[in-house]
Amino acid sequence: MSLRRILSFGLVWMGFFVYGQNKQLVYDFVEIPQSAMVNPGVETDFQWYAGVPLLSGISLQAGSSGISVDDIFADDGLDINDKIRDRAINGMNPRDELSGTFQVEFLNFGFRGRNPAHFFTGGIYLEGDAIGYWFKDYAILGFEGNADKLNQRFDLGHFKTRGELVNVFHFGVNKRIDSDLTIGGRAKVYSSIFDFNSTKNRGYFVTREGENNLLVSTLQADMALRTSGLNAIKDAYDEGNTAATVTKRAFLGGNLGLGFDFGLTYHLNEQTVFTASLLDLGFIYHTGDVRNFTLNGSSTIEGIEVVLPDAASDPNTDFWEDLVDEVEEFVPFEENGDSYVSFRPTKLYASLRYNFGETIRGRGYCECGPDPGAAANRNRYVNSVGGQLYAINRPRGPQTALSAFYQRRFGHLLALKATYTVDKFSLTNLGLGVNLQAGPVNFYVVADNLLAYRNLAASQYTSFQLGLNIISWGPR
Repeated sequence: MSLRRILSFGLVWMGFFVYGQNKQLVYDFVEIPQSAMVNPGVETDFQWYAGVPLLSGISLQAGSSGISVDDIFADDGLDINDKIRDRAINGMNPRDELSGTFQVEFLNFGFRGRNPAHFFTGGIYLEGDAIGYWFKDYAILGFEGNADKLNQRFDLGHFKTRGELVNVFHFGVNKRIDSDLTIGGRAKVYSSIFDFNSTKNRGYFVTREGENNLLVSTLQADMALRTSGLNAIKDAYDEGNTAATVTKRAFLGGNLGLGFDFGLTYHLNEQTVFTASLLDLGFIYHTGDVRNFTLNGSSTIEGIEVVLPDAASDPNTDFWEDLVDEVEEFVPFEENGDSYVSFRPTKLYASLRYNFGETIRGRGYCECGPDPGAAANRNRYVNSVGGQLYAINRPRGPQTALSAFYQRRFGHLLALKATYTVDKFSLTNLGLGVNLQAGPVNFYVVADNLLAYRNLAASQYTSFQLGLNIISWGPR
């Protein structure tokens, strides 16, 4: 695979909205079984539940912190080149991102153990994750060139991207310690379908006046792109058996890893509840189908023949190939198959909830013995308000969000949760979650940034999740 293809692949993924999702609407929404996926220590009153395969949990999040589709393509009478220059190239900074997540559950189940204080969960889900930061100096160099930017250093560290597609097998246990404290943990086995990352790039490109020639160009680079699984998928695509290859890699035939989730729920008093969870504290060890590409070294030449941006506009010139050839002549470009470790994007949740109003009798398991399922059968309040914190580990440091929420229950039939979230994508993010319980059938749908649905092209963020489960509370 040529460097040109690798660079093109990376740029495509930076502009593709597909992966670390803040599930603030599902978090601590205890009527929804999937709340256990974002807090293994959630209080549960189910005897057992089973998700409908492929329908129990479908979620998607996509965001752009710097620009929207409408900013460039809106029919507003402005020249598109001016909008690209003013709103994208000069209007965005290297911390602006394009990112996205999707998740599909193949299997999700939970059941209470012989000791009713124990509740077990397990399942399989597919998750895709990608993030790319705005490569500002690369964009300036490609769009405006360097003819009038002598002595300006173009920072190669602006290129940061990572992405993966992974199948996750998980099993966890939730234990009620006493009437106030519930804790939980979950083990995960990751089966990587593919992975790519280029997050620790350093160096610069600068052009100065020369002594022997008109210009002198200096490139100092310490860059790397690590990949696994991509060549197997490419070969499978060429041979027409992509589905079989992806399925094999998803079900323990890819590179494997290990991870853990932890969580708790603690009642500070009868009406005040604190929760917290730490998710995807894990890694994947990439040993098979690994191809890494490095650009490492420093050199100065006079008279580089590829002139930006003119070369890019010449239809008779293979611009990228010429540029790669020129670069390889004076800075070592190497390829290797060395194994590497990638760490999952670890996520942290925490919340403080205050319950008030009338109470609704719990539906939990058997009320018998000296401690009749105190936590599971605790009466629930009609109203709840509170705040939530979310943080995820990203290549340019932790990314956080704060949410305020209000929850309202209408008996055991219907529960609603409304949120207002502030993060780097939006300051007007209003969300709504609906959980409907019709006998044993549970259906839920949650959506974020509702105001943006008036014009999705102008939105910088969208997120939704829905699912279908079968629930039993067992004999009382």
